[in-house]
Amino acid sequence: MRLVFGAVLVAGVGLAGFAVNMAQDRIGQYQTALAASQANSQNSVEMKSVFVATKTLDYGDVLTEEDVREAMLPIDAIPEGAFFEKAALFDENPNKPRQVLRLMTENELLLAHKLTNSGEEAGVATLLSPGMRAFSIKVDDTTGVAGLLNADDHVDVYWTGNRGDGLGNREGGVTKLIQANVKLVAIDASADKQRGNSRSARTVTVEVSPQQVASLAQAQNSGKLSLSLVGIADDIVASVEEVDQNRLLGQLTQAAPKRVCTIKTRKGGVVTELPIPCSN
Repeated sequence: MRLVFGAVLVAGVGLAGFAVNMAQDRIGQYQTALAASQANSQNSVEMKSVFVATKTLDYGDVLTEEDVREAMLPIDAIPEGAFFEKAALFDENPNKPRQVLRLMTENELLLAHKLTNSGEEAGVATLLSPGMRAFSIKVDDTTGVAGLLNADDHVDVYWTGNRGDGLGNREGGVTKLIQANVKLVAIDASADKQRGNSRSARTVTVEVSPQQVASLAQAQNSGKLSLSLVGIADDIVASVEEVDQNRLLGQLTQAAPKRVCTIKTRKGGVVTELPIPCSN
């Protein structure tokens, strides 16, 4: 009987020790998990709610509450101009909506420069920089870089015409760069940056200073303006170039020989040739 009791006692002590070890192991795992959770909590990215588009929005669309939704983004990744509150995005007056200034796709972040101010219409006036003016230039298939121009592109402007001598007389034709790296703000009647249209433009509107407006107006009235598209990554401003027909053909201008008229007289046996005015 005592042997049985002793065996039971030994088994009980063994089981108790095993249970203690198991408990300590579980407690250690819990403490490790808790420490990891706290570390992750300290290193977690701070998020903030912003507004994004619920569908594709085209230039000129009126923005409605159905066109936007809230989305969580890392606060360090949110650019300037984002909207955090619906009250900042929509005016209390329903007659003063915002309009879209550029094509936006679904889930694209709404930013202030992509929209008009409340109550403004999407037009060229909203796109002009302070102190700048809009000026329209007539173009065709050849002068307007046929079908390749979009708003926000940059172009060089060339003038072709007859150069006068200051006395009312016109000399031979000449082509000259008159404005370099000018920004386009509208093509025909549209300021949409993604026209998606290969149709050749009939007019382009450029953003220029008041002084440049005067130069372009004079140039357009006295000759023909042509555009040359500037590459997006091109930061080199074209130098002033002037080409006339002689330079184009590699010819040197030669002065016409001066006309000389004379009269011959005979006096005795001597013949004398005297210069006289030439008759027309």
